[in-house]
Amino acid sequence: MTAPRIDTDTLRRLPKAVLHDHLDGGLRPATLVELAGTAGHPLPTTDPDELAAWYVEAAGSGDLVRYIGTFEHTLAVLQTREGLLRTAEEYVLDLAADGVVYGEVRYAPELMTRGGLTLPEVVEAVQEGLAAGMAKAAAAGTPVRVGTLLCGMRMFDRTREIADLVVAFRDAGVVGFDIAGAEDGFPPADHLDAFRYLRGESVPFTIHAGEAHGLPSIHQALQVCGAQRIGHGVRITDDIPDLAAGKLGRLAGWVRDRRIALEMCPTSNLQTGAADSIAGHPITALKDAGFRVTLNTDNRLVSGTTMTREMSLLVEQAGWTVEDLRTVTVNAVKSAFLPFDERTALLRDVVLPGYASALRTSPRA
Repeated sequence: MTAPRIDTDTLRRLPKAVLHDHLDGGLRPATLVELAGTAGHPLPTTDPDELAAWYVEAAGSGDLVRYIGTFEHTLAVLQTREGLLRTAEEYVLDLAADGVVYGEVRYAPELMTRGGLTLPEVVEAVQEGLAAGMAKAAAAGTPVRVGTLLCGMRMFDRTREIADLVVAFRDAGVVGFDIAGAEDGFPPADHLDAFRYLRGESVPFTIHAGEAHGLPSIHQALQVCGAQRIGHGVRITDDIPDLAAGKLGRLAGWVRDRRIALEMCPTSNLQTGAADSIAGHPITALKDAGFRVTLNTDNRLVSGTTMTREMSLLVEQAGWTVEDLRTVTVNAVKSAFLPFDERTALLRDVVLPGYASALRTSPRA
């Protein structure tokens, strides 16, 4: 399905909320080149434009393991306080320039200690960089709030340690927890101790599930581990025998009826082979069926994308309207790991007025 284009400037101005975006997957190419030079780390190319193209090509193999392998270069420059400070600050400024008003950035501190930083020092540096970015964005008239999710790597054994770190920094900008890494062969239930601890501490968490592995991954994430959101979750369609007729399996019904947010990342899913096209990506059918889908970038450098681009692709190739974009943005704010009153204020004061203005002026309104 092809729809008339919504003006790019309108899309860029729309208030956006992103819940699933990795710090180490969103560096500016020029920054990566500069930091790699300082660190003495070889890159496929030192031309920023060529490097950006290399990332998109290398990550587009249809293989999640190879996709994850592209992070070797970004992680190499995130082993120092200076690299973390700069990357975190630029991360916020890039979101603000893209019209994002609320974001949650995630990363795995355990992957950033090779240069001698301790886990707390990694988190402190990232939080300091994020704060600097938010201050600059506010001063420029494009305020954005960014919360942090700390990730434990599901193929390693430090998830409980990272969960402790989340609790230690929950009053300093860390809003939740996640497990990341290769999904197939590393089930969420392997890390049940960390999830039980977080539930006991009243800390929310999301879990990558239903991307490279199917329904058992989603079932464990929700019914065994207790996740409040699902990272990706595209394979929930395996439990929907007839979506058009509203016939859902019990797990899919649970996800829809309990308003479990699905952190969907269309371009990333095409790269890893979890979806075949933007037009056929499950996000559209699930949205129309009442699931709480959210739109996300996953890794902006690796996927060569932004929130504005993800919106544009759905408008042009899946027939989305401004109303559809508003729906997924409202879904994201409602599912943010923020207190209820703060979510309500963000919707009332920023998101809904922004979309009301766009609907008045959009050629497709």
